[in-house]
Amino acid sequence: MVLPKFAFFNGRILPYEDTRVGLLTHALNYGTGCFAGLRAYWNAEENELFVFRALDHFIRFLDSTRLLAMDFPYTPENLRDHLLELLRREGERRDCYIRPLAFLSEETIGVGLMSLSPALSIVAFPFGKYLDREQGAHMTISSWRRIEDNVIPARGKISGGYVNSALAKLDAQRAGFDDAILLDSRGRVSEGTVANIFMVRRGELVTPPVTDSVLEGITRRTVIELARRELGLPVVERSIDRTELFVAEEVFFAGTGIEVMPVSRIDHRTIGVSPVGEITGRIRHLYFEAVRGKLPAYRGWCEPVFAGAVRAEAGVGIA
Repeated sequence: MVLPKFAFFNGRILPYEDTRVGLLTHALNYGTGCFAGLRAYWNAEENELFVFRALDHFIRFLDSTRLLAMDFPYTPENLRDHLLELLRREGERRDCYIRPLAFLSEETIGVGLMSLSPALSIVAFPFGKYLDREQGAHMTISSWRRIEDNVIPARGKISGGYVNSALAKLDAQRAGFDDAILLDSRGRVSEGTVANIFMVRRGELVTPPVTDSVLEGITRRTVIELARRELGLPVVERSIDRTELFVAEEVFFAGTGIEVMPVSRIDHRTIGVSPVGEITGRIRHLYFEAVRGKLPAYRGWCEPVFAGAVRAEAGVGIA
């Protein structure tokens, strides 16, 4: 992994090496932080770097901070603008991953959220595939249950909650699988360790509702819109039994990190008749066209980094 050169930290862009935290930092000891994950995609034809759905991600990020009773002076637009400036300072002309992080920064001992000072940072660095399985991943149904809203809210990207995902992924990889699918406390399909899940069954695209202990995914919303508008597919949000995955025509994951990832096998059972189903392939193609600003109807999802600086200097608002 290539470390960033700079970081946005508490209102300023600083050298990355100047943003260290102490061993007694509250968030490090108790998981009292939250984060977001965005991607920026390089479009070589336009010589431009596009951040995908920045405002949507920052809206959800600030929602996560509120779940932890953090109070920041930022708006989604503020954070978007700080991110664009950070990316210009980094100067990368390749695909990047972006990590906003909010955390309780005081060095103290004691469980709680009251009267503790939060900090906020953003870093960006070159990043490729999260899981390199273009022809389909082999997943397992985990014995670990997904955290639920009355335990640690899954709709927020709460740092401590991702131990749940880490345990599931550890067991899956030790058993020879690529990753895991988690069920909720009722035994219904929830999501993967870092991504929402979709299946194609009898001509419908089906995904668990946001009330089934899943992250309210930005990529999830993107896939739903592309499937409905571009492919004319009926999209159904409903609970899914685990055995439905075994008999589905197609299964895939969707998330900022994992992007659109076909699932070819689950617990040694082959899904569908080919590693990448037709609908999964079409959605994946549309997704990668959209994130690089190549679909005019969805150009508004893409924030230009370098052209945005030119417009800002000319006194024109960033699109």
